[in-house]
Amino acid sequence: MTNYGAIPTSSHPSPPVDLEYISHVKHRLKAGLATRRPWRSMFDLESMTVPQGFLDAISRMKTNLVYFRANYAIAVLFMLFVSLLYHPTSLLVLAILVVFWIFLYFLRDEPLVLFGHQVDDRTVMISLSALTIGMLLFTHATGNILGSLLTAVVLVLIHAGVRRSDNLYSDEEAAAAAETSGLASYPSS
Repeated sequence: MTNYGAIPTSSHPSPPVDLEYISHVKHRLKAGLATRRPWRSMFDLESMTVPQGFLDAISRMKTNLVYFRANYAIAVLFMLFVSLLYHPTSLLVLAILVVFWIFLYFLRDEPLVLFGHQVDDRTVMISLSALTIGMLLFTHATGNILGSLLTAVVLVLIHAGVRRSDNLYSDEEAAAAAETSGLASYPSS
């Protein structure tokens, strides 16, 4: 007798979802994004001034590149993403490579072990960098990639040079105090 209206069931139970791992990944992503500074603070027009000289510009760049490093990384990745919009193959390759970077480099707590041998972080970074460059060059979007990266670096350095850095840490202390008192004027997510 056949049962035409029955819903087929699998005799094998579905694999359990590793909620602890998902929670760990979520925590690591939040911790990584926590280093991002408020965009409002980054683009505060009152803090944009021409440096008084070359040494002042270099000092500002050093401070701002460290202070806004997560914001700058997001901006560079966004510019790279935009430059690849008309190259869907490159965009797909970049998305796959970002997944590799996230899981093999950024979210890894323990050393990577391949074939019984421990691989250090430097080797992983060099290997992923070479793979990323090679795969993106293979997609024939070299001009777009190099052009967007050069543009992004120039814009980041200009911003880092003209953004005053003397008020950064006082802004951070004020923001931390406002967040702990519940009076934050901007979202901290």
